[in-house]
Amino acid sequence: MDALFEIFRYQFLLKAMLAAIFTSVSCGIIGTYIVSKRMVFLSGGITHASFGGIGIGYFLGINPILGAAVFAVLTALGIELVTKKADIREDSVIGMWWSFGMALGIIFIFITPGYAPNLMSYLFGSILTVTNLDLYMMLILNVIMVLFFLTFFKTILYVSFDPEYARTYRAPVQLINYILLSLVALTIVLNIRVMGIILIISLLTIPQTIANLFTRSFRNIIFVSILIALLGCFAGLFISYRFDIPSGASIIFTLVIMFIIARIYRQLIKAWLLRKQVR
Repeated sequence: MDALFEIFRYQFLLKAMLAAIFTSVSCGIIGTYIVSKRMVFLSGGITHASFGGIGIGYFLGINPILGAAVFAVLTALGIELVTKKADIREDSVIGMWWSFGMALGIIFIFITPGYAPNLMSYLFGSILTVTNLDLYMMLILNVIMVLFFLTFFKTILYVSFDPEYARTYRAPVQLINYILLSLVALTIVLNIRVMGIILIISLLTIPQTIANLFTRSFRNIIFVSILIALLGCFAGLFISYRFDIPSGASIIFTLVIMFIIARIYRQLIKAWLLRKQVR
Protein backbone atom coordinates (compact mmCIF):
# COMPACT_ATOMS: atom_id res chain seq x y z
CA MET A 1 0.00 0.00 0.00
CA ASP A 2 2.90 2.35 0.77
CA ALA A 3 4.25 1.78 -2.74
CA LEU A 4 0.94 3.00 -4.15
CA PHE A 5 1.12 6.30 -2.24
CA GLU A 6 4.79 6.72 -3.11
CA ILE A 7 3.78 7.19 -6.73
CA PHE A 8 2.16 10.53 -5.89
CA ARG A 9 5.44 11.90 -4.50
CA TYR A 10 7.15 12.06 -7.89
CA GLN A 11 6.18 14.63 -10.51
CA PHE A 12 7.20 12.46 -13.46
CA LEU A 13 4.85 9.73 -12.22
CA LEU A 14 2.01 12.23 -11.85
CA LYS A 15 2.64 13.32 -15.44
CA ALA A 16 2.58 9.67 -16.47
CA MET A 17 -0.79 9.19 -14.76
CA LEU A 18 -2.18 12.28 -16.48
CA ALA A 19 -0.87 10.97 -19.81
CA ALA A 20 -2.56 7.63 -19.06
CA ILE A 21 -5.90 9.42 -18.59
CA PHE A 22 -5.58 11.35 -21.86
CA THR A 23 -4.43 8.22 -23.71
CA SER A 24 -7.32 6.16 -22.36
CA VAL A 25 -9.89 8.73 -23.50
CA SER A 26 -8.49 9.22 -27.02
CA CYS A 27 -7.77 5.52 -27.62
CA GLY A 28 -11.10 4.50 -26.10
CA ILE A 29 -13.04 6.74 -28.48
CA ILE A 30 -11.13 6.32 -31.74
CA GLY A 31 -10.29 2.68 -30.99
CA THR A 32 -14.01 1.88 -30.92
CA TYR A 33 -14.34 3.34 -34.40
CA ILE A 34 -11.27 1.36 -35.57
CA VAL A 35 -12.57 -1.96 -34.24
CA SER A 36 -16.12 -1.35 -35.48
CA LYS A 37 -14.88 -0.53 -39.00
CA ARG A 38 -12.34 -3.40 -38.89
CA MET A 39 -9.51 -0.97 -39.59
CA VAL A 40 -6.89 -2.57 -37.34
CA PHE A 41 -4.54 -3.37 -40.23
CA LEU A 42 -4.95 0.16 -41.61
CA SER A 43 -4.16 1.59 -38.18
CA GLY A 44 -1.08 -0.62 -37.97
CA GLY A 45 0.04 0.72 -41.34
CA ILE A 46 -0.38 4.33 -40.21
CA THR A 47 1.44 3.58 -36.97
CA HIS A 48 4.54 2.15 -38.64
CA ALA A 49 4.50 4.63 -41.52
CA SER A 50 4.66 7.48 -38.99
CA PHE A 51 8.25 6.40 -38.26
CA GLY A 52 9.12 8.14 -41.52
CA GLY A 53 7.90 11.42 -40.03
CA ILE A 54 10.00 10.84 -36.92
CA GLY A 55 13.10 10.39 -39.08
CA ILE A 56 12.34 13.52 -41.12
CA GLY A 57 11.74 15.45 -37.89
CA TYR A 58 15.15 14.42 -36.54
CA PHE A 59 16.82 15.34 -39.83
CA LEU A 60 15.19 18.79 -40.01
CA GLY A 61 15.82 19.49 -36.33
CA ILE A 62 12.14 19.85 -35.43
CA ASN A 63 10.00 17.97 -32.90
CA PRO A 64 9.84 14.36 -34.19
CA ILE A 65 6.23 14.08 -33.01
CA LEU A 66 5.27 17.03 -35.23
CA GLY A 67 6.95 15.36 -38.20
CA ALA A 68 5.23 12.07 -37.39
CA ALA A 69 1.82 13.79 -37.08
CA VAL A 70 2.06 15.39 -40.53
CA PHE A 71 3.37 12.18 -42.11
CA ALA A 72 0.72 10.01 -40.42
CA VAL A 73 -2.18 12.22 -41.53
CA LEU A 74 -0.84 12.32 -45.11
CA THR A 75 -0.42 8.53 -45.00
CA ALA A 76 -4.00 7.97 -43.80
CA LEU A 77 -5.46 10.27 -46.44
CA GLY A 78 -3.10 8.88 -49.09
CA ILE A 79 -4.19 5.31 -48.44
CA GLU A 80 -7.84 6.34 -48.67
CA LEU A 81 -7.35 8.27 -51.92
CA VAL A 82 -5.17 5.67 -53.65
CA THR A 83 -7.55 2.86 -52.67
CA LYS A 84 -10.55 4.71 -54.11
CA LYS A 85 -8.95 6.24 -57.20
CA ALA A 86 -6.57 3.47 -58.29
CA ASP A 87 -7.40 -0.15 -58.99
CA ILE A 88 -5.24 -1.42 -56.10
CA ARG A 89 -6.33 -3.48 -53.10
CA GLU A 90 -6.33 -1.64 -49.78
CA ASP A 91 -4.11 -4.19 -48.01
CA SER A 92 -1.49 -3.84 -50.76
CA VAL A 93 -1.52 -0.04 -50.45
CA ILE A 94 -1.22 -0.27 -46.64
CA GLY A 95 1.70 -2.68 -46.95
CA MET A 96 3.51 -0.30 -49.31
CA TRP A 97 3.00 2.76 -47.09
CA TRP A 98 3.94 0.70 -44.03
CA SER A 99 7.31 -0.37 -45.46
CA PHE A 100 7.95 2.98 -47.18
CA GLY A 101 7.47 4.93 -43.94
CA MET A 102 9.75 2.64 -41.95
CA ALA A 103 12.42 2.72 -44.68
CA LEU A 104 12.22 6.51 -44.95
CA GLY A 105 12.58 6.90 -41.18
CA ILE A 106 15.63 4.64 -41.08
CA ILE A 107 17.29 6.53 -43.96
CA PHE A 108 16.77 9.99 -42.47
CA ILE A 109 17.89 8.90 -39.00
CA PHE A 110 21.00 7.32 -40.53
CA ILE A 111 21.99 10.46 -42.47
CA THR A 112 21.28 12.79 -39.52
CA PRO A 113 24.59 13.97 -38.02
CA GLY A 114 25.28 12.77 -34.49
CA TYR A 115 23.29 10.32 -32.40
CA ALA A 116 19.48 10.30 -32.36
CA PRO A 117 18.54 10.28 -28.64
CA ASN A 118 15.52 8.54 -27.14
CA LEU A 119 14.84 6.63 -30.35
CA MET A 120 13.80 3.51 -28.41
CA SER A 121 11.10 5.50 -26.63
CA TYR A 122 9.38 6.06 -29.98
CA LEU A 123 9.50 2.35 -30.80
CA PHE A 124 8.45 0.90 -27.44
CA GLY A 125 7.11 3.95 -25.57
CA SER A 126 8.16 5.59 -22.34
CA ILE A 127 5.21 7.04 -20.49
CA LEU A 128 7.53 8.13 -17.68
CA THR A 129 9.28 10.61 -20.01
CA VAL A 130 6.23 12.55 -21.24
CA THR A 131 6.76 16.30 -21.33
CA ASN A 132 4.41 19.20 -20.67
CA LEU A 133 4.20 19.76 -24.44
CA ASP A 134 3.11 16.13 -24.92
CA LEU A 135 0.38 16.57 -22.30
CA TYR A 136 -0.87 19.81 -23.86
CA MET A 137 -1.08 18.21 -27.31
CA MET A 138 -2.89 15.17 -25.91
CA LEU A 139 -5.35 17.41 -24.06
CA ILE A 140 -6.10 19.42 -27.21
CA LEU A 141 -6.65 16.19 -29.17
CA ASN A 142 -9.02 14.89 -26.48
CA VAL A 143 -11.06 18.09 -26.49
CA ILE A 144 -11.33 18.11 -30.30
CA MET A 145 -12.27 14.43 -30.41
CA VAL A 146 -14.89 14.61 -27.66
CA LEU A 147 -16.51 17.69 -29.23
CA PHE A 148 -16.50 16.09 -32.69
CA PHE A 149 -18.07 12.84 -31.49
CA LEU A 150 -20.67 14.63 -29.37
CA THR A 151 -21.65 16.90 -32.28
CA PHE A 152 -21.71 14.28 -35.06
CA PHE A 153 -22.31 11.05 -33.14
CA LYS A 154 -25.32 9.87 -35.19
CA THR A 155 -23.61 10.77 -38.46
CA ILE A 156 -20.49 8.87 -37.38
CA LEU A 157 -22.67 5.84 -36.60
CA TYR A 158 -24.30 5.95 -40.05
CA VAL A 159 -20.97 6.48 -41.81
CA SER A 160 -19.38 3.63 -39.85
CA PHE A 161 -22.06 0.98 -40.34
CA ASP A 162 -24.15 2.04 -43.35
CA PRO A 163 -22.52 4.75 -45.51
CA GLU A 164 -25.01 4.22 -48.35
CA TYR A 165 -27.90 4.99 -46.00
CA ALA A 166 -26.02 8.08 -44.81
CA ARG A 167 -25.64 9.28 -48.42
CA THR A 168 -29.40 9.10 -48.97
CA TYR A 169 -29.73 11.74 -46.24
CA ARG A 170 -26.98 13.83 -47.88
CA ALA A 171 -24.57 13.29 -45.03
CA PRO A 172 -20.99 14.38 -45.86
CA VAL A 173 -19.75 10.78 -45.81
CA GLN A 174 -16.39 11.41 -47.48
CA LEU A 175 -15.62 14.45 -45.34
CA ILE A 176 -16.46 12.57 -42.14
CA ASN A 177 -14.27 9.68 -43.29
CA TYR A 178 -11.32 11.99 -43.90
CA ILE A 179 -11.75 13.68 -40.50
CA LEU A 180 -11.99 10.32 -38.71
CA LEU A 181 -8.89 9.04 -40.53
CA SER A 182 -7.02 12.19 -39.51
CA LEU A 183 -8.12 11.67 -35.89
CA VAL A 184 -6.94 8.05 -36.07
CA ALA A 185 -3.54 9.23 -37.32
CA LEU A 186 -3.22 11.98 -34.68
CA THR A 187 -4.30 9.63 -31.88
CA ILE A 188 -1.64 7.13 -32.90
CA VAL A 189 1.12 9.73 -33.18
CA LEU A 190 0.38 11.72 -30.02
CA ASN A 191 0.28 8.50 -27.99
CA ILE A 192 3.52 7.10 -29.43
CA ARG A 193 5.39 8.62 -26.49
CA VAL A 194 3.18 6.61 -24.12
CA MET A 195 3.08 3.19 -25.82
CA GLY A 196 5.49 3.37 -28.75
CA ILE A 197 5.02 2.56 -32.42
CA ILE A 198 5.09 -1.19 -31.80
CA LEU A 199 2.65 -1.30 -28.85
CA ILE A 200 0.14 1.53 -29.46
CA ILE A 201 -2.11 -0.60 -31.67
CA SER A 202 -2.83 -2.84 -28.66
CA LEU A 203 -4.31 0.05 -26.69
CA LEU A 204 -6.56 0.79 -29.67
CA THR A 205 -7.94 -2.75 -29.83
CA ILE A 206 -7.68 -4.74 -26.57
CA PRO A 207 -9.96 -2.55 -24.37
CA GLN A 208 -12.56 -2.43 -27.17
CA THR A 209 -12.40 -6.20 -27.60
CA ILE A 210 -12.97 -6.68 -23.87
CA ALA A 211 -15.88 -4.23 -23.89
CA ASN A 212 -17.39 -5.97 -26.92
CA LEU A 213 -17.64 -9.19 -24.91
CA PHE A 214 -20.35 -7.59 -22.77
CA THR A 215 -22.06 -4.99 -24.98
CA ARG A 216 -22.82 -4.36 -28.64
CA SER A 217 -23.71 -0.68 -28.26
CA PHE A 218 -21.22 1.67 -29.95
CA ARG A 219 -21.74 4.28 -27.24
CA ASN A 220 -21.33 1.76 -24.41
CA ILE A 221 -18.19 0.27 -25.96
CA ILE A 222 -16.62 3.75 -25.95
CA PHE A 223 -17.30 4.31 -22.23
CA VAL A 224 -16.33 0.78 -21.16
CA SER A 225 -13.18 0.90 -23.31
CA ILE A 226 -12.08 4.13 -21.64
CA LEU A 227 -12.59 2.61 -18.17
CA ILE A 228 -10.75 -0.58 -19.11
CA ALA A 229 -7.88 1.38 -20.65
CA LEU A 230 -7.65 3.55 -17.52
CA LEU A 231 -7.57 0.51 -15.25
CA GLY A 232 -4.99 -1.20 -17.45
CA CYS A 233 -2.76 1.89 -17.63
CA PHE A 234 -2.84 2.57 -13.89
CA ALA A 235 -2.28 -1.09 -13.01
CA GLY A 236 0.51 -1.32 -15.59
CA LEU A 237 2.16 1.82 -14.21
CA PHE A 238 2.04 0.42 -10.68
CA ILE A 239 3.54 -2.91 -11.84
CA SER A 240 6.22 -1.03 -13.77
CA TYR A 241 7.10 1.06 -10.74
CA ARG A 242 6.98 -1.86 -8.31
CA PHE A 243 9.12 -4.28 -10.33
CA ASP A 244 11.21 -1.78 -12.33
CA ILE A 245 10.16 -3.02 -15.78
CA PRO A 246 9.18 -1.07 -18.96
CA SER A 247 5.87 0.74 -18.52
CA GLY A 248 4.48 0.16 -22.04
CA ALA A 249 5.01 -3.59 -21.87
CA SER A 250 3.52 -3.68 -18.35
CA ILE A 251 0.36 -1.93 -19.55
CA ILE A 252 -0.12 -4.31 -22.49
CA PHE A 253 0.57 -7.33 -20.25
CA THR A 254 -2.07 -6.09 -17.82
CA LEU A 255 -4.63 -5.56 -20.59
CA VAL A 256 -4.07 -9.05 -22.01
CA ILE A 257 -4.56 -10.57 -18.53
CA MET A 258 -7.76 -8.51 -18.21
CA PHE A 259 -8.96 -9.89 -21.56
CA ILE A 260 -8.29 -13.49 -20.47
CA ILE A 261 -10.15 -12.94 -17.18
CA ALA A 262 -13.07 -11.24 -18.98
CA ARG A 263 -13.27 -14.07 -21.51
CA ILE A 264 -13.31 -16.74 -18.80
CA TYR A 265 -15.91 -14.79 -16.80
CA ARG A 266 -18.16 -14.46 -19.86
CA GLN A 267 -17.93 -18.18 -20.59
CA LEU A 268 -18.79 -19.01 -16.95
CA ILE A 269 -21.80 -16.67 -17.09
CA LYS A 270 -23.00 -18.27 -20.33
CA ALA A 271 -22.59 -21.75 -18.86
CA TRP A 272 -24.49 -20.72 -15.70
CA LEU A 273 -27.36 -19.20 -17.71
CA LEU A 274 -27.56 -22.29 -19.94
CA ARG A 275 -27.68 -24.56 -16.89
CA LYS A 276 -30.38 -22.37 -15.37
CA GLN A 277 -32.50 -22.63 -18.55
CA VAL A 278 -32.14 -26.41 -18.62
CA ARG A 279 -33.41 -26.65 -15.04
